[in-house]
Amino acid sequence: MEFEGWSWVPWAAILLVLFFALGWLAARIDLKQLLSESKALPASYFKGLNFLLNEQQDKAIEAFIEVTKANPETVELQFALGSLFRRRGEMDRAIRVHQELSARADLPAEQRRAAQFELAQDFMKSGLLDHAEGILVELNKVNSDARVHRYLLEIYLQEKDWSKAITVASQLGHSANRDRAKDIAHYYCELATAEYVRGRRAEAARHMADALEANPRCVRVSLQSGEWAAAEGRHDIAIETWRRIENQDPDYFGLAAPGIRASFKALNRATEGLALLRGLQEKYPSIDFLNVVYQATLEEDGAERAYDLLREDVRKNPTLVGLDMLLHAQLEHAPVEKRGDLQLMKDLVHSHASALSVYLCGSCGFRARQFYWHCPACGSWESFSPKRTAELETAERHLARITIGQIDNRQ
Repeated sequence: MEFEGWSWVPWAAILLVLFFALGWLAARIDLKQLLSESKALPASYFKGLNFLLNEQQDKAIEAFIEVTKANPETVELQFALGSLFRRRGEMDRAIRVHQELSARADLPAEQRRAAQFELAQDFMKSGLLDHAEGILVELNKVNSDARVHRYLLEIYLQEKDWSKAITVASQLGHSANRDRAKDIAHYYCELATAEYVRGRRAEAARHMADALEANPRCVRVSLQSGEWAAAEGRHDIAIETWRRIENQDPDYFGLAAPGIRASFKALNRATEGLALLRGLQEKYPSIDFLNVVYQATLEEDGAERAYDLLREDVRKNPTLVGLDMLLHAQLEHAPVEKRGDLQLMKDLVHSHASALSVYLCGSCGFRARQFYWHCPACGSWESFSPKRTAELETAERHLARITIGQIDNRQ
């Protein structure tokens, strides 16, 4: 029984020896193939690799050029050379390499398309957008690809060709599986603005409707349409249009507040307008809203009522910008003996509040004194928060609370 129990051992030993023998044979075959291929490569190829390893790019390029001249079939090396030229800013040489590859009839269709795509990138980096567009449009006809759509969209945005941008952005939404409705709505708004400037009101309104269809939550449509209606004296329509913002994104109400106030005044309904603004500020507080409500209260109800409103609002929503406004209001009516201390405090708070009274791009961090729909730095759409940074800083809120308490104690 013991012999039968161990009868598998010789077979296991044989299989183990056979396994190592096959591995040794495979390694020998691979080694022979590698040596054969290495001998087939010219010495310039290894020179180029050595130069690259030693970070001598100029010499490496010259060595690789020798290889491609002697061996035109080294397609991958030519692709690498073209990319290297482009990264170094040698656009003429990059274009020449990729043009030669694109013209080769012996290349498979996929490699020719890859060469054309590289050539389009060369033209874009050289500023030859029309050349790049021509190539990308042809590629898009043959094989719809997200990379092609991205580069075409980049070209159309640079050229401000909003109609083509809308078409390509829609294609990119499908090829990249990402919703582009928000951006497309802004492209329609840009078209509408251009038509409005030309005096084509009907076309502008049509593009605004298209924008709203693309993205029903596009606040820009309501803000801009309200401004146009007010400019044409249709103040009732303007107010109604601005009030749509409440159902889209009430954080943007502060941007519409000056227009709402002006339209109610134009209709001789200033008191009604002020009541509406106070109610909206109560529900959707913001610095921009507060400033408009304060100025309106100052005009309608006088300085004391305006100051009380301002102080109560800063208590509920403490920010350095609000505190700066409060100190300014108090300074105007303070006794002479108290003005020195108040002025010193105001100057200190104002210096910090000014730095925080800006809008911030959520994509790249760019700060701006005015609100933008399109970031001037990174090109993102609707990336700016409608609230100023002072409303988002918790540390400054804490400081504001402390200082408000000190003001009340001195009164």
